[in-house]
Amino acid sequence: MHSYSINGNFIYEGCGIENNGGLYQWYYTERGEKRVLEYFATEKDAVQYALKTIKEDEHANRNFIGMYKSDQEVEQILSELIKRGIEYWTDKIPYGGMNDWRTRIFVIGCGIKNAQDLIKDE
Repeated sequence: MHSYSINGNFIYEGCGIENNGGLYQWYYTERGEKRVLEYFATEKDAVQYALKTIKEDEHANRNFIGMYKSDQEVEQILSELIKRGIEYWTDKIPYGGMNDWRTRIFVIGCGIKNAQDLIKDE
């Protein structure tokens, strides 16, 4: 809900639907700048488009559980996710520069309900 505004909730950055004079708009907002991406004559068409777009957003269903420097710690967490049958996704980023790589772990969808105890508090 922090990246989508479907029912008028405020977001700093993301997409939303807005009724503007009877015309529905699918927009993207970032840093206070709003850019309309699509227009729809009916609310139904706008909602169907939004639902399809959100479902196709590979980041919308990922829940961040932690960032790790140690490969051993990553292996422990991934092993536990596998043991629990929880789908996950990882990537590596240069956190503090090219000599400081970190692995981020995300749990897919509702799997987060079974991984609450694995969320890293940092």
